[in-house]
Amino acid sequence: MRASSIVLLFLVGLVPGGCRTGGEFPSRPVTILVPWSVGGGTDRLTRQIAAQLEGELGVPVNVVNASGGAGVTGHTRGALAEPDGYTMTMVTAELNMLHWRGLTNVTFRDFTPLVRVNRDHAALFVRADAPWASIEDLEEAIRNRPGELRASGTAFGGIWHVALAGWLIQSGLNADDLRWVSLNGSAPSLQELVAGGVEVVVCSIPEAQSLLDAGEVRSLAVMADQRLPGAPDIPTLQETGVDWTSFTWRGLALPLNVPPDRVRMLAAAVHDVVASDEYGVFLDQAGFGVAGEDADAFREALAREDEAFGDVFRSAAFASVRRQTYGPWVFPGVVGGLIGLSLLLSVATRTGTGAPKRSGVPPGGLVRVGGATAGSVFYLLTASVLGYVLTTAVLLFGLFLLLRVRFTVAALTSVVVAATSYHVFGVLLRVPLPWGVLGW
Repeated sequence: MRASSIVLLFLVGLVPGGCRTGGEFPSRPVTILVPWSVGGGTDRLTRQIAAQLEGELGVPVNVVNASGGAGVTGHTRGALAEPDGYTMTMVTAELNMLHWRGLTNVTFRDFTPLVRVNRDHAALFVRADAPWASIEDLEEAIRNRPGELRASGTAFGGIWHVALAGWLIQSGLNADDLRWVSLNGSAPSLQELVAGGVEVVVCSIPEAQSLLDAGEVRSLAVMADQRLPGAPDIPTLQETGVDWTSFTWRGLALPLNVPPDRVRMLAAAVHDVVASDEYGVFLDQAGFGVAGEDADAFREALAREDEAFGDVFRSAAFASVRRQTYGPWVFPGVVGGLIGLSLLLSVATRTGTGAPKRSGVPPGGLVRVGGATAGSVFYLLTASVLGYVLTTAVLLFGLFLLLRVRFTVAALTSVVVAATSYHVFGVLLRVPLPWGVLGW
């Protein structure tokens, strides 16, 4: 009875934090997914918008970096998010590139655009002590040593990679004469540049602004029609006779089928942020470009750009950019194969001729392995429906029973751990957790 009373007390304590799914929208924290790493331009811009959106919406706005897969992870999570208005995605130019490369079937048509919030041109960076004083010097070095120098800025085939490939092709070189090192965003790429891991980085001026100010890197050229107001001393490629421009953009979008009234509310809130003096000052100080397009203009621009990127990636000139040694399922496949091989070896060890071997799986081991695997699948399938607390409690209770923990101890521990972790991470630390039918 004592254990049952404690369990009931914890469940009652959860009620004030849950059961808030009704009423006005939004009634709980909103999440913005970022497909790229912490510290890059997309991350910095998103965190500024999130901070201002909290004042507009009256609830916490959390930024979650869902990086990996050259942008596939974040964009896919955003497209498949629950269409309740509580998850937005900071989509980037890669959204219109990934499906042309065969990395995902997610396209701009899987999103409801809200506002395009920014546009930045590409620029070429080298270390401050690099031997190339101009873009012509760097081009000559590449021409004399094709394939020796290394460059980065984002994942393979991302917008900055395409920007580099276009410059090389327009300069009469091959797109792979400068070896591309695939990294997940501008922040780690610039770190590699300073550390000597690569010789060239392609990204936007604001992404490298702190290193430019510190005198650790230099920009040889920007890929724009004219010199940028925030960097008037940096020449354009067109000034050197190379007719090539390239830029990235960022915009907020929702998954499809979000209720129209919530779409309108969020679009209005984001528009107010983008039109605010505070946001304008941030862009000016950080050197970001402005591109405040509303939902209709954003949607039309996405359609035009998607078609244009299709022409680019189907062209023979960009064949080397399309090629990638490893596809997105290679490493998950390897891991899954190794797990399967381990299970087969374990079974073979137990069922081989002769007496059971001590090195094999202990009695019930396969059942426990299968139970743990089934528990993981159960969590993935039900967390968004039942919510974090109920799903976690049921999962832990099942695992404890597999480990032959006493029923009452298993029940009490499961509820206590689920409830405590929810309040620590979901309430105190404001970590986004799956919200179910009860609001927790």
